[in-house]
Amino acid sequence: MPQTTHVQTPTIQISVINESTVLADADVTPTVAALQKQVTNDFRPVWGTDAELTIVPKGSQPASGSWWLVLLDDSDQANALGYHDLTTDGLPMGKVFAASDLKAGTSWTVTASHELLEMLGDPNINLTVFVQNSNTAGILYAYEVCDACEDDSLGYQIDNILVSDFVYPSWFESFRTEGSTQFDRMNKIQTPFQLLTGGYIGIFNVTAGSGWQQSTAEKRPTSLLNRGVVGTRRERRNIPHDLWVNSLPQRKIVGNAQKYRQQLQTIQRRREAA
Repeated sequence: MPQTTHVQTPTIQISVINESTVLADADVTPTVAALQKQVTNDFRPVWGTDAELTIVPKGSQPASGSWWLVLLDDSDQANALGYHDLTTDGLPMGKVFAASDLKAGTSWTVTASHELLEMLGDPNINLTVFVQNSNTAGILYAYEVCDACEDDSLGYQIDNILVSDFVYPSWFESFRTEGSTQFDRMNKIQTPFQLLTGGYIGIFNVTAGSGWQQSTAEKRPTSLLNRGVVGTRRERRNIPHDLWVNSLPQRKIVGNAQKYRQQLQTIQRRREAA
């Protein structure tokens, strides 16, 4: 039986914006439907947070006051179009780099699920859990709900769409004993703070002075995939909030997108003519 340890909060409105050149509307629509079921049926009973996802048609404006989940090609495209750290209204935003996933051989739908759930779990990217090791030492764990079990192989299907596994609040509770409760949606994790294969978590040693580091399941130096490219939550966690930047107005972003796609077409024609 899922744990219900958080008080129910109002339903959050989330605008899903597709600015990726590798995803068609036919790819996005069923994925958003699956993400809606995941949030309402799986995430809400455990975390107490619900959301209503709405796809924003091309050229339209996201609803005022909504959070954004933006589908992009890569971080360079995000910078070029003007999708920065927050929405135009200064509200939470998640970014999914679909082309980067395809190049890496990973699932963009799992990434979309991952970013959505983590945005709902820690919208300001500032929540942590402190584990005190002694009177003068301890470690802060980033309050990220998918990192520990993020690998595609650990996900599950909703209407033939692969979505991310996620941890329960008990994962952050050090008093829990092994196997005493459910720690993640797929029931693969057996102890608090356990990292599954391919998993990781941001940690901050309060006495080391080394800033945020990534702890991995494999106990080896963090891979390039986990370092956090521009625009990801891992990258933003390392940046003081007063340095975060609001996104450009949507009309400006749409105009930039048109120019961006024209540039891609020009490059493609030159390649074909060469």
